[in-house]
Amino acid sequence: MLDDQSKKSLSALRLANAKEQLGFIPGILALGDYKTVVNRSYYSVFYAMRAVLALEEYDSKKHSGIISEFRRRYIKTGIFPDDFSDIIGELFMVRSNGDYDDFYIVSREKAETQYRNAKLFIEEIEKYLLSLQ
Repeated sequence: MLDDQSKKSLSALRLANAKEQLGFIPGILALGDYKTVVNRSYYSVFYAMRAVLALEEYDSKKHSGIISEFRRRYIKTGIFPDDFSDIIGELFMVRSNGDYDDFYIVSREKAETQYRNAKLFIEEIEKYLLSLQ
């Protein structure tokens, strides 16, 4: 069991990791590596979800566990908008296809959309976490 300060520190560390992943994307996009853009977009959102869940001492070794718990605690309760569920689902699907399907092609447009969605997601997570301080 973590004390409040430890939970906040863990949350801040995870949010910093999310923002770091997001920061890599413009350079990767400029190189034309669209699969990696989607991968880093997904992971930035994944780490941001874990940043929020750290405050409740929830973690999971499975991505599906993090996603379902975040949706249950924060989207279904109205803390974050319903379209965040769509952002998460789309990022997970495109990232999985890009990582595991040898013939899946990620277009520049798809990569840019996923990046924009990840930026929006991270901005809202950061606002939420700041509002709790």
